[in-house]
Amino acid sequence: MNLDILKIASDTNNNKSIKNYTHHSKLKNSICGDEMQIDLVIKKNKIVDFGYQGKSCVYCQASASLLSKISMNKNKSKINELCDDAKHYFEGNVENIEKKWKSLNKIFNDKNLSRKECILLPFKTIKKIVSK
Repeated sequence: MNLDILKIASDTNNNKSIKNYTHHSKLKNSICGDEMQIDLVIKKNKIVDFGYQGKSCVYCQASASLLSKISMNKNKSKINELCDDAKHYFEGNVENIEKKWKSLNKIFNDKNLSRKECILLPFKTIKKIVSK
């Protein structure tokens, strides 16, 4: 396992429950059983607070940690676009992640292709919120 993944996953600043959330989503990965819950506070279409919790592997935790940092103070439409780019990355379109979302390069790489579903779970979870 890559030490960068462990380091990213150990950053748990946003691994929290938000009591006054305005939006909530929870998903489970049917393949491995990982669970991810995301609570957001959204004001004027901007994410102002992000909390995630999950029973998940280190890849999913690292993905959620990075997603939480990227999402803060961003418009819902921008995060919706990020979710689409993340999905397309694993379909072979790597350009958007490599250029627009450079902070994701440590988890979005060829070495982690087998962990695709784990990495995408937080993105699928927040997509349920930001695509509306």
